[in-house]
Amino acid sequence: MPDLELRHLRAVCAIAEEGSVTKAATRLGLTQPAMSAQLRTVERIIGGRLFERTPNGSVPTDLGRQVVGTARLVLDEVGQLLRSARERTGGSQGTLVVGGVPLLFFGQFVEELRKVIPCSEIRSEIAAGSSELLELLAAGHVQLGVFDRFEGMDQRELRGIEVRTLVTEPQFVALPEWDPLGRQEEVDLGQLADRDWVAPPSEQIGQRVQIFQACAEAGFTPRLRHHVNEAGTARGLVAGGAVSFAAAPSRSGDGIVIRPLRGTPIRTDLLVATRREGPAAGRAHEVFACAARAYRSIIPRNPGYERWWDEHPEAHAELDAALVLSRR
Repeated sequence: MPDLELRHLRAVCAIAEEGSVTKAATRLGLTQPAMSAQLRTVERIIGGRLFERTPNGSVPTDLGRQVVGTARLVLDEVGQLLRSARERTGGSQGTLVVGGVPLLFFGQFVEELRKVIPCSEIRSEIAAGSSELLELLAAGHVQLGVFDRFEGMDQRELRGIEVRTLVTEPQFVALPEWDPLGRQEEVDLGQLADRDWVAPPSEQIGQRVQIFQACAEAGFTPRLRHHVNEAGTARGLVAGGAVSFAAAPSRSGDGIVIRPLRGTPIRTDLLVATRREGPAAGRAHEVFACAARAYRSIIPRNPGYERWWDEHPEAHAELDAALVLSRR
């Protein structure tokens, strides 16, 4: 009979926390069949079922709750063991390479990491899109990263990488400040049917299907007239009369206004990924807490997003939990 391994403990904890084998597989960089196989292995070793399938997802059985509770204690102890060993050997673990896509909180994320990750230096690598960043992570060129979920990601197997959802962020819209729609607190997506749109190059639109589906449901196909991957240029085109989707924490100003879309038709998961080797090994929870603090610090940039944030606690439950734990 096989032995119980740390990867098995991580698997059952991930399923319990995500409430889904599929979501847990994405978090740990595995395919869904590989995660299911791990769960079956653990259940054979333990000698009983750990989860029941319900309409609300995978729910731990009584035995499962006991195993998950013990697994968390073991993983915490192993993490503490690794941290203590590093401290006794001087703490420095070489260069930490942090990856990301263009996100408003990335700079603050790096500053938060400086406070908690012992390393000789921190370098940053910004990828044009999330798919490219995931390739850098898989190849070991970066040790951790922040990026948005993209279509097709769930089909990739990422061994040795833990992926967690930081926040589910709504897509807002950027309008010229002279546009009458900018005086509304919310904009109906259908009101933008006759506009020219600014968008990243097609291969960099992570939620392309979701965006086009939302526009189709609003009765139009967006006219993607300007393909731009640089924020300053995009804002200039919007100020001149085009429109674009915008990250919710974006600031109004420089001739544009940022407004929420009525009904929040498009949402994007922002993810935190950590490799299980290198300077950040054993520190995935600390890395996630750093990202949580960094992201929370930019919410006040947009009062409209602050209101949305307060009205939708379900979109940032894991972030809130990480902040609570980091204050203890």
